[in-house]
Amino acid sequence: MNILVYLGHPAQYHFIKNTITLLKSKGHSVILLIKTKDVLEQLVHQDGFNFINIQQKSRKNNSISIIYASFERTLKVLRIARKNKIDILIGTDSSVAQAAYLLGKHAITTLEDDYEVISKLAKLTYPFTSSILVPKVCSVGKWEHKKVAYEGYMKLAYLHPKHFSPDIQTVRKYIEAENYCIIRLAKLTAHHDVGINGLNIELVKRIIEIAEEKSYKVYISSETNLDKSLEQYQLKINQNDIHHLMSYASLLISDSQSMSVEAAMLGVPSIRFSDFAGKISVLEELESKYSLTFGVKTNQPEKLIELTKLFLSESNIKIQFQERRQKMLSEKIDVTSFLVWFIENFPESSRIMNNNPDYQYKFK
Repeated sequence: MNILVYLGHPAQYHFIKNTITLLKSKGHSVILLIKTKDVLEQLVHQDGFNFINIQQKSRKNNSISIIYASFERTLKVLRIARKNKIDILIGTDSSVAQAAYLLGKHAITTLEDDYEVISKLAKLTYPFTSSILVPKVCSVGKWEHKKVAYEGYMKLAYLHPKHFSPDIQTVRKYIEAENYCIIRLAKLTAHHDVGINGLNIELVKRIIEIAEEKSYKVYISSETNLDKSLEQYQLKINQNDIHHLMSYASLLISDSQSMSVEAAMLGVPSIRFSDFAGKISVLEELESKYSLTFGVKTNQPEKLIELTKLFLSESNIKIQFQERRQKMLSEKIDVTSFLVWFIENFPESSRIMNNNPDYQYKFK
């Protein structure tokens, strides 16, 4: 089978990297396309995958640039898919679904954002895709008939114990401290981030002060350039190692939704400070059902400070969160194994899941 995978974000790469390796080991041909986004190209290159960058320059953050870049990507995906006689196209971006539709091929859209959060992207994608493969809790609007729901999360595809083991020696390359916190600052420039606020300098400084008073080291992972007063805290690492560092952290404080989900997959306490709090089904399930992450809206900075103090004061909090993680894992599937089966057997796999959703529990 000839498979095309398009990636537009580092989290999407992590989600499917193990699947690509397994598909290739089974003799399938995989064409990997990416765009320039944060450390995406660096991650793919470091892992030794061949790829084609179809959008080498970062677009401007306005409607015209977003529409033009999307149209240009669709044409490039179309040409590459036709040239390589692709059988099935996989990805989150509308360009994948639209190119597949024009070629008369199947497309699988893989994401975990609710329709209400990404409605603009969804309207350009869902009408053209064959199946929308999402965690069960996710909303897909009026396209329920295309939804294939699985019991898991995208981040579990690469952070499930079967596919990831944290390595303390990797951590020691960068961090000697036993107790440390990570602050993650997102860029907040995606199409669904318009009007969304996050952590500011003053709050970050207060968090650092609280942590240091309790003898925790603080490291900042940032998508943007840090203010000079915070540069001494900057975490400078090989980005492929970030999940090892997260695994041994005492606390993650972030305005990144993706990294908050990752922390939950690892059983690491996390507080996300964002106007998305209360709006994203995956994170709401992880918070309300498993108590693995906590969201605070940006008009409640004092609540963020209170939770930070509470989490850094509890001596057995790591044990509590690992127990919660085990409960979550016991109820979810091995997403990567499921995804390999779903792609190899598509579209029959979609019919099987629609008729018998419990079939997925073969992939525990």
